[in-house]
Amino acid sequence: MTEPTTGVVSDSEQPTGKESEADRLERNFSELLQELRVAQAGVQILFAFLLTVVFTPVFERTSEFVRDLHLVTVLLAAGAAAMLTAPAAWHRVLFRQGRRVEILRAANRFALVGLFLLAGAMSGTVLLVGSMSVAGWRAWVIGGAATAVFYGLWFVLPARHRQDRSGEVR
Repeated sequence: MTEPTTGVVSDSEQPTGKESEADRLERNFSELLQELRVAQAGVQILFAFLLTVVFTPVFERTSEFVRDLHLVTVLLAAGAAAMLTAPAAWHRVLFRQGRRVEILRAANRFALVGLFLLAGAMSGTVLLVGSMSVAGWRAWVIGGAATAVFYGLWFVLPARHRQDRSGEVR
């Protein structure tokens, strides 16, 4: 929502003057859960793909590097899944204990770490597929490009657009 006098986009943390603190926390948590649903679907599909790869005949003939890369990528995807589902578990375990602020803070950290791990898993998967299809330096270029895209779009660009306390975009 844009404030008419300043043109600054309101952040979910800025009070609108019309909602209570409890309503704001509820809205923030609902927004976070909606975002996590998108990421969770992606990590679940990726994790399932990675789990099935080891049971293919082609995987048996891969190099030790590809097998190690696969294991690291599976671990990154598992870590992402754990982090991206942790907010729901925290909410359920601490339900109706008046700890919404604490849950929201932890959930935000879990979400950021989960997205960081998911970006690593996605990049690792692209490198894995590249290593199995074109190999050599071309696989590394493809994997490096994927890494730059994921971390660039998900972390570097948003960090450059964060607002400081004066409301000016950095």
